[in-house]
Amino acid sequence: MSAWRLAAIAFLPPLAVAVLMCARGTLGQRLAAVQLVGALAALLLVVMTFAFEQGSSMDLALTLSLLALPASLLYALFVERWL
Repeated sequence: MSAWRLAAIAFLPPLAVAVLMCARGTLGQRLAAVQLVGALAALLLVVMTFAFEQGSSMDLALTLSLLALPASLLYALFVERWL
């Protein structure tokens, strides 16, 4: 198993904890967890790009990193208006 695949596996527990915090945390923790999930998912996609030697999937990581901030802002707007 390559070092890139081990690094991808190492990213999974923090990602799972952040997703759990999105579901069960307080309001401030949820917002921070949404931003953390976006960052961790983008890093995981970059690591998986190198692990599986698929250069074209780097576009997906770039797109996710660019859309993570607007998604967090939309989540905050939703929480403010309807919860």
